[in-house]
Amino acid sequence: MPQAVLTTKVDPSYDDLPEERYHFPRTYLNAARAALGDWIVYYEPRRSSAHLSSRGGRQSYFATARIVRIDADPRRADHYYAYVQDYLEFDRPVPFRERDFFYESGLRKEDGSTKKGMFGRSVRPLPDAEYGMILAAGFETGTAERERSGIREGVRRDLGLLQLADRPIIERLSRRPFRDRVFATGIKRAYDNTCAVSGLRIINGGGRAEAQAAHIRPVHANGLDSLRNGVALSSTFHWMFDRGLISIDDDYSLLFKRNAVPGKVLSLVNPGGRLRVPKQEIYRPHRRFLEYHRERVFKG
Repeated sequence: MPQAVLTTKVDPSYDDLPEERYHFPRTYLNAARAALGDWIVYYEPRRSSAHLSSRGGRQSYFATARIVRIDADPRRADHYYAYVQDYLEFDRPVPFRERDFFYESGLRKEDGSTKKGMFGRSVRPLPDAEYGMILAAGFETGTAERERSGIREGVRRDLGLLQLADRPIIERLSRRPFRDRVFATGIKRAYDNTCAVSGLRIINGGGRAEAQAAHIRPVHANGLDSLRNGVALSSTFHWMFDRGLISIDDDYSLLFKRNAVPGKVLSLVNPGGRLRVPKQEIYRPHRRFLEYHRERVFKG
């Protein structure tokens, strides 16, 4: 069964929420159905929105997930939703080409240029080996780095069987330890190892950052391992956030349970009482997850 590439913009014109669903027209129905039950990768194009002049997209593969269901859109004729599970963002975005190497061989012309017609297809089939190469490049491991060096030297390898810690990466995608490591690494990088509530960046004597990766919608409540469902917090604020003493409004204003947070703790909060968010919008908390925390976790 082939995997697939699904293209989605930073500001999608379709009803995409990549962590949960992908919205597409009938044109791509057969390609999406061919990948049903299997893994896909998400690709972010150069255009950041539907506007032809928009720019800023990373032109990179940025996450993987598994298509579990395809339903017709009840509100828009000839459109469909592909629902996904096990969404996980890569350690690093993977550019569609590195020098003369294309991760999707179908995008490359014989003269080395890009097949723009194929590139313009929002849902594209992806051979198993090429899916494996994208995973190897996306998840930062010593093995992957060596393989990328080989790729840059013009050596194409079949990474579909790439081993990570004696297990194929694809077998680890649903495993909690692997997902926790990827999520924590991504959150700490996005927030520069800095607590988003206090603005403090504390590095201990061993060179380890004190900031922790916190899920906004908890894992035990079907919270996703998306960077938009996470925030970097010091251990104290992490504890308070998980217990509903602190929450975050849609405009990133901080909310506190009345008479429950000591004044000494409040004195550490960012001036202005707002969350310190990543510079890149794509890593900032999504309102869908913030709303869940306010309604289901916060005790204010």
